[in-house]
Amino acid sequence: METKDMMMTSMLTMDKGENEGERDKEREDMGGEDDGTQRENGRLMLADGLADRGPKSMTSGSGQQVSNGFTTSTPQSPRESPGTAACAAGTASGPGGGTGSSAPLGGLRTLMVQQTSLDRPRETWSKKMDFLLSVIGYAVDLGNVWRFPYICYQNGGGAFLLPYLLMAVFGGVPLFYMELALGQFHRSGCISIWKHICPIFKGIGFAICIIALYVAFYYNTIMAWALYYLLSSFRPTLPWSTCTNPWNTANCNRYMSSDHNVSWSNTSTSPAEEFYTRQVLQVHLSPGLHELGSISWQLALCLLFIFTIVYFSIWKGVKTSGKVVWVTATFPYLVLLILLIRGATLPGAWRGVVFYLKPDWEKLLSTTVWIDAAAQIFFSLGPGFGVLLAFASYNPFHNNCYKDALVTSSVNCLTSFLSGFVIFTVLGYMAEMRQQNVDAVAKDAGPSLLFIIYAEAIANMPAATFFAIIFFLMIIMLGLDSTFAGLEGVITAMLDEFPHLLVKRREWFVFGLVCVCYLGALSTLTYGGAYVVKLFEEYATGPAVITVVLLEVIAVSWFYGTNRFCNDVQVMLGFYPGCFWRVCWVAICPCFLLFIIISFLAFPPEVRLFEYQYPPWTTVLGYCIGVSSFICVPAYMVYHLLNAKGTFKQRLLKSITPVPSGDSHRDFIVTNAV
Repeated sequence: METKDMMMTSMLTMDKGENEGERDKEREDMGGEDDGTQRENGRLMLADGLADRGPKSMTSGSGQQVSNGFTTSTPQSPRESPGTAACAAGTASGPGGGTGSSAPLGGLRTLMVQQTSLDRPRETWSKKMDFLLSVIGYAVDLGNVWRFPYICYQNGGGAFLLPYLLMAVFGGVPLFYMELALGQFHRSGCISIWKHICPIFKGIGFAICIIALYVAFYYNTIMAWALYYLLSSFRPTLPWSTCTNPWNTANCNRYMSSDHNVSWSNTSTSPAEEFYTRQVLQVHLSPGLHELGSISWQLALCLLFIFTIVYFSIWKGVKTSGKVVWVTATFPYLVLLILLIRGATLPGAWRGVVFYLKPDWEKLLSTTVWIDAAAQIFFSLGPGFGVLLAFASYNPFHNNCYKDALVTSSVNCLTSFLSGFVIFTVLGYMAEMRQQNVDAVAKDAGPSLLFIIYAEAIANMPAATFFAIIFFLMIIMLGLDSTFAGLEGVITAMLDEFPHLLVKRREWFVFGLVCVCYLGALSTLTYGGAYVVKLFEEYATGPAVITVVLLEVIAVSWFYGTNRFCNDVQVMLGFYPGCFWRVCWVAICPCFLLFIIISFLAFPPEVRLFEYQYPPWTTVLGYCIGVSSFICVPAYMVYHLLNAKGTFKQRLLKSITPVPSGDSHRDFIVTNAV
């Protein structure tokens, strides 16, 4: 598809009656559309003044130059359709040159010609709620359920909420808002958007796509584990509640609440732990990363089913995924509410809640607490994965993304807090059963917290089968939302970058992408696959995506310019971002991200899973995987400078000069005609 810009300036001599006749004829030629009807490929608009047309007036001195290179008047009204600028009526002047609310006969007329495009119109969300639920579903993922409660009690309980909220207000939410505004204004994915911001940083978009693929390689495997649990739940006795199964060992200790004569020792293993490690993962068949073993065909089939659901949910775009999230984003909240009520009625639940929220203010003096708070809010809200840019690019141009950012980030943080009660009421119950302290029960973090501790607690409840089914359904749906979003970020980026090649072949491109993700995930389906998942989680995504977002903030705030970006927001929303947001974007957010990066390098995580201690060579491997995505940024900078024309100074200047965003908006030429 080629874009043609057709601009006309005419001198019209007509009286009032002739003008009305011309306008009627135009309406007939345009298929009977009235003045308020949107036409994507342009229209000729004749304005007679406020009395005839009704919109806001545009005077010659009121134009404002915005960063996309177009001249606009005051922001458009919210009721106007996306992609078209306000049909700002020209003022009609009488013989004396005065301006009136209606045009007298024989007065000046304003001819307004819209710049047109032959591009196919961009897809949009069917409803506003489709967008909000998609963003909430993306932000609220498995990390909210297993990571936040663990990080919270480990870092001072209720005292941790203070650094968490501070990091959210000054770091997480401003980044969240910035990405939504960028995507909505430029209406582009994470690759092509950089030509409108700072072309030399285009490598950030390619790095984001590679990181999203790495996430897809391991994240969906966790859903495959949950699906295995779900299928195993459709029986009267849950298989992880007994020690009489073929995979159980002599150390298996069935410690039900009714078995008061059974003692729990340090060498004891629960049936839930053995089901997870020896039946689902089968890690006992792999000595480590150097020998992963064979692929588990059961998990391979489970993952194939997960990716089949993913494909048919996103293959047609946001029109289909926007409908699916009405189930996948809302069902987890229903389950969390049910589990919270059930957990609150269990004996010992109060012990878990006290342990969860009891503040330990001395821990706030430790830098580890602040590092964990910053990392948790960053990965929870999820800027930097290209998802927010992609989702916002399908919004109407005047959608209030500021309000959306506040609402969705607040929902995300509150969900994390609520999940803590759901988890710790059950941990208090387990501690009561085993006559142990809560910290002894809650020693496991990550997936083990869900698949061992929580699964065992469910097995001890009345109606265990019902609670197991809805719990693992919730885990799957929490993961599906994030997978939809992550892959949609890649798809939108590639379709916007290569529209002539991919737009008409979206279904085949999505099919190929899903196949690549499935093949890349095969290593996580082996007997040692859990070790691979842990390696990807620790090294492949975390440091790389934080570095990418740091460069993104620097490019937008320092190269593109905060004032220019704020002007863009004003054109969209009708108000200029306040001083707080500008200071956050320029200084606080870069410091926030730099703090996380430096702390990660200064205190590298000690990677350990079950009894397996990761050897030093795996750390080198992990960093290589992380650098493999980030290397796109400097590589593209060199490529861009080598391919540009002119002297080095001219090349450098051109590489940091944004290209006007012609696809997002429409230009007008306004001429007062006699």
